[in-house]
Amino acid sequence: MKYTCSVIIHKPLQEVVAKFNDVDNLKHWQPGFVSYEHVSGEYGKPGAVSNFTFLMGKKKMVLTETILVNNLPEEFSVEFGGGSMKNIVKSYFKSIDENTTSYESDNEFHMKGAMKILGWIMPGAFKKQSMVYVNNFKAFVEKGTSVAS
Repeated sequence: MKYTCSVIIHKPLQEVVAKFNDVDNLKHWQPGFVSYEHVSGEYGKPGAVSNFTFLMGKKKMVLTETILVNNLPEEFSVEFGGGSMKNIVKSYFKSIDENTTSYESDNEFHMKGAMKILGWIMPGAFKKQSMVYVNNFKAFVEKGTSVAS
């Protein structure tokens, strides 16, 4: 399953990318984010591996992130793996003018077992969740709005 989510953020490119690239900001725009742990590779470089822990309701979920491309401020691409799912997220940033930035998130999911059935039955749920993250990020950058509790 593949889809794209995009928003226009009314802040300069460098400010948007700086907030995106700071792992301490994840809690402000990714609901359920608990922690980040660098595991291997050179931090921030392609091949680097990290674990992200989320709390979804009462269930703890750990996703392993592998950086595929880090060509910021233009592109940051990663692969997330966990259980029966793999998700490739390609994030693109483009300056529209000195105070406006385009943020596009290309998502590609590969699923097995029950997750594959869920993805087939409810593909809109995945895009909807991705749009929540994109819109949360926009609100955090533009207004300082945080989803952290």
